[in-house]
Amino acid sequence: MFQSVNSKVDFPELENEILNWWEENNIPDKYMSKNENSDKRYSFIDGPITANNPMGVHHAWGRSYKDLFARFRTMQGYKQRYQNGFDGQGLWIEVEVEKELGFQSKTDIEKFGVGKFVTKCKERVQKFADIITSQSIRLAQWNHWDNSYHTMSDENNYTIWHFLKTCQERDLIYQGRDVMPWCPRCSTGLSEHEIVTEGYLETVHPGLFVKFPILDSGSKRTPNESVLIWTTTPWTLSSNCAAAVNEDMDYVKVEQDGEFYYLAKSRLNILKGEHEIVSEMKGKDLVGLRYQGPFDELPVQKGREHRVVAWDEVSEGEGTGIVHIAPGAGKEDFALGKKEGIEPIAPLNDLGDFIEGFDWLTGLNVYDVNDKIYESLKSKNVFYRVEKYTHRYPHCWRCGSELVFRLVNEWFIKMDPLRESLARVTQNINWVPEFGMKRELDWLKNMDDWMISKKRYYGLALPIWEFEDGSFYVVGSKEELQNLAVEGWEEFEGNSPHRPWIDKVKIKHPKSGLIGKRIIDVGNPWLDAGIVSFSTLKYRNDREYWNEWFPADWISESFPGQYRNWFYSLLTMSTVLEDSEPCKHIFSYALMRDQHGEEMHKSKGNAIWFEDAADKMGVDAMRWQFASQNPA
Repeated sequence: MFQSVNSKVDFPELENEILNWWEENNIPDKYMSKNENSDKRYSFIDGPITANNPMGVHHAWGRSYKDLFARFRTMQGYKQRYQNGFDGQGLWIEVEVEKELGFQSKTDIEKFGVGKFVTKCKERVQKFADIITSQSIRLAQWNHWDNSYHTMSDENNYTIWHFLKTCQERDLIYQGRDVMPWCPRCSTGLSEHEIVTEGYLETVHPGLFVKFPILDSGSKRTPNESVLIWTTTPWTLSSNCAAAVNEDMDYVKVEQDGEFYYLAKSRLNILKGEHEIVSEMKGKDLVGLRYQGPFDELPVQKGREHRVVAWDEVSEGEGTGIVHIAPGAGKEDFALGKKEGIEPIAPLNDLGDFIEGFDWLTGLNVYDVNDKIYESLKSKNVFYRVEKYTHRYPHCWRCGSELVFRLVNEWFIKMDPLRESLARVTQNINWVPEFGMKRELDWLKNMDDWMISKKRYYGLALPIWEFEDGSFYVVGSKEELQNLAVEGWEEFEGNSPHRPWIDKVKIKHPKSGLIGKRIIDVGNPWLDAGIVSFSTLKYRNDREYWNEWFPADWISESFPGQYRNWFYSLLTMSTVLEDSEPCKHIFSYALMRDQHGEEMHKSKGNAIWFEDAADKMGVDAMRWQFASQNPA
């Protein structure tokens, strides 16, 4: 079988010979079963790999670590579970299936049929789960592959139902109106931790300077006075409701070509051409000034009064020191609007098109209106100038589209009641590298409420039923759903708890007696991965087994993203359900980079496919290279 010592060794060929010998002699199963009767247990929960594409070598890094740790513990005599996991619900799957089918938007999915689309998504997951299994075997990773778990499984979904039911019982779930990052192409909102790591890209936007003419008269006023503002999102000017200054900052009134502008003294460099300072004042002296909005002629702006308000978030770092405020199109703007009692204007539908009430803008897409906005501003003599402005801006981490900020109704889990418990649980874990604990605690301290809903199709069907009196009810299990169902159970029974089948079921509220239907939303995909320390250990059906293996002794995934994603969701769900850490040790490692120092991603086009590396250099060389690195 083996080649002569004196011959030139073809390592990939030799590895394939060994793999064949392992299979013929059932070596992996013999090895994994040798500690079946051991009194020692070592519990590992696999962070599920997304079954959406073949592996790259950057995936093989983490999987090599997992295999090495498992083999080491087996050598020490520990009994283990050897369970692999596949992540298989959510937007990442949907986008790839849309590409396969040539779809351009959600409307194409509706025409195609939600049931057929969801089935296509499941088929894609199974296809790539099979491919990744084959690749992992080639990597010499040993697992009970036939026992791999899937986040799309009924058990995983129903265990999340139980978690959400527990959240409702603790008054942690609510529907909130807020401005959220929104992808017009995917027609869904993204949660804060979905965009904070992978979602920001360097982008060139217009830095637009606009005049807001002052309407107040008085002894200190002169004709042609304006506050000068700056924005990188011209489309939001359609929904302007206020302008904000910092009360303690220094401002000036300058004269230029017969017009007078107010701006921060430190930002005079933005003016082009000769100008003269007429007077100086503090920001508080400008608060309360009324001005003419840039699009007061639009129907949605009729009767609205625009004023300068105070906001301590206004800085001297960029722009003019006077900030345009559109509470329906900016998260911080919305918070300020609530404080000031300003009713927001929400301009966009879920596709990013302007809605009714915006006159000539109605029906136009947010990506296509900048030039038309400039023309309108120039015709009203309020356009000052525009420049190119480079900054980091959030993009959809799956389709790559620029995000907008949109006022929406979404479902959230309250974080404030959990922060203290989460911090305590986090500190019970041994983090490797050590800085992991500080990073996680920083995230938990500053994290907003967890947005758990998406306006999509293939994913966890949030088990929330709404009623005509405005109340809602969270169903905690399939059995409870059957008991409460008054319509549609026959159409649902026999199907997985996904759309569109689950949408058929109407229920009777156990207290009010009202009949309600399920909200259309699906869940944030990190719910899927965060529940696996419960769903994979038979938490709902075999507590003795769960107690034997929970909490896990060890988990492992790469940073930085997982502090805000998988680790965060694991910690939150374990804290809510058991007030316990989900694992005793968290081992983390950095991201693989290419020869230019850039992170390897399929979307960047710089990934090295696993088969290419395995066929060229062999997996032993790959594994040795991974194991020899400092994981931090």
